[in-house]
Parts: sequence; C-alpha cells; structure tokens
Amino acid sequence: MKTILYLHGFISSPASRKAVMLGDYVRGQAPGVEYLVPALHHRPAEAIAQVHAVCDERHPADLLVVGSSLGGFYATVAAERAGCRAVALNPAVHPQRHFERYLGPQQNLYTGERFDLTPGHVAELAAIDPPAITRPDRYWLIVETGDEVLDYREAVAYYAGAFQSVVQGGDHALSSFAGFVPDIVAWALEDGPPAGKATA
Repeated sequence: MKTILYLHGFISSPASRKAVMLGDYVRGQAPGVEYLVPALHHRPAEAIAQVHAVCDERHPADLLVVGSSLGGFYATVAAERAGCRAVALNPAVHPQRHFERYLGPQQNLYTGERFDLTPGHVAELAAIDPPAITRPDRYWLIVETGDEVLDYREAVAYYAGAFQSVVQGGDHALSSFAGFVPDIVAWALEDGPPAGKATA
C-alpha cells in the first residue's frame, strides 16, 4: 500500500488547512492510499521519533513524506534516513538558525497547548539537521517567493538539483497549494519524477 505521511509545521496540528486539503483529496480521489497526519510533539527529538516510527514500518518505495515549514525540515530528515521521497512546502532550512529569536512562551494555534521554546529545542534541531541532501531526485521543493517567514532562496539553494516549483508571490501558508495537490498524490502513486508543475 502506498502511504502519504503529512507533517505539519511549528505550533500547528493535523487540523491545518493543507493537511485537511490533502487528506480530503486522497479520500476522494485515491482511497487506496494510506494517509497519515501525526500530531507532532513540540520537542524536535520527540517529533522526529514519531516520524521515524511511521517510516520504519513502511517500505521506502511506498512512502511519500510531505512537510510544511518545520514539517518540511522533518520530512527531509526522514527522507535522508529512510531513503523515501519527500515534498517540502516552504520548508525551514537549518531551522536552529531561526528559532533562537522565538525563544520563550508559545501557544499552539490549533490545540491551545502552551509551552516554552528553550535552547534545548534549538539544540535538538541542530542535532538532527542534515548538512545537505544526498539524493536530490527524491525531493520536490514547492516554495512561494512571497513567504513572509522564511527566505525561499535558502530552500532553493539547499534543494539544488531537486525538482523545484517556485511560485511568484504567495505567502508562508502556501496559497497555491491546492493546485499542487493532484500532482503530489500522483507522485505518491507513481515512480519517476513528479508530473505537472514540477521542474528540475
């Protein structure tokens, strides 16, 4: 069975817009695909352990990991370890470099959970950060140039050689995401490069 594992971003949840949109499409158009969206822990070490537990139970050829923002980072960590394919949506690149400015109290946008973002969180991100991707052909990067949180150019450089879709304008929420959903699901079902809007 083919599996799509969706990883939400920081202080987000399985109820996020993109997670729900992708799940609705899978259920309607590809019911034979297993669709999983774990509620990721705010501690990076625990979150990536959750991700690896899912990946370890599935064959890499049958698994596509899709991640948004910090989830895109986790998707990359997972793909490097498991050897599966990944779609990175406005991903955080080397997130430990950005998170120090957010240290302090945080609240999950969906669940209301409160916690403190600490230097320990930043250290855990640094500990799992892949310095580079080893198989660019396993990745599809989708970014919007209008991302107000992350510099899309960092992702373009980091995922050099991967299939890339760079959309002009937009925002960190990836407003063009709906147009990519059919091609993402198609890529989960087929071998070879992603179809449609992806360009090498």
